[in-house]
Amino acid sequence: MIKAVIVMNTQGKPRLAKFYEYLPVEKQQELVRSVFSVLCNRAENVSNFIEAESIFGPDSRLVYKHFATLYFVFVFDSSENELAVLDLIQVFVETLDKCFKNVCELDIVFNYSKIHTILDEIIFGGQVLETSSAEVLKAVEEISKLEAASNAITLIPKSASGWRSR
Repeated sequence: MIKAVIVMNTQGKPRLAKFYEYLPVEKQQELVRSVFSVLCNRAENVSNFIEAESIFGPDSRLVYKHFATLYFVFVFDSSENELAVLDLIQVFVETLDKCFKNVCELDIVFNYSKIHTILDEIIFGGQVLETSSAEVLKAVEEISKLEAASNAITLIPKSASGWRSR
C-alpha cells in the first residue's frame, strides 16, 4: 500500500503532500521535514531506495526521484515492489509533463486541483489504479470536459437574471 506521496522542492518546501493514512497536520509536517533532511544529505550517485522505518514506522520504504528542482517521493509498505513504485513515479512525472508541457514547480503550485486529479487517477486510497500515462490523460481530459460543462450551466435562467436591470 502506498502510504504517502510528497513532491517538494530542493529547499524542502512541500508542493504536494498526500497521506493515505490519517495523520495530524503537525505529524505530516514533521515527516516532510524528516524526509527532506534525509534526501538533501544523500549523494547523487546512491540508490533511490531508502528504508524509512525510522521516519514512517515499521515496514516502510521510500523511493524518490529528483527532477530539476523537485523531489518526487513515494512512501509505501512491503506489499509494493520498489521498482514498480519507481516506475509509478515515472508515470506520474510523464503524465504531468504531457498535461503541462514540461512540468515545473510553478505548474504544481498554480494547478493544485489538476495535480490532485492526476494523482487520484493513478493512486486512490493508497492503492495503485492505473499505470498507463495515456489512460490517465484520457480520464483527466474527460474530467476537465465535465467540469467545463458543469461550469457552463447556470442555476438562474437568463430571463430571470435580467429582471434587475429593469
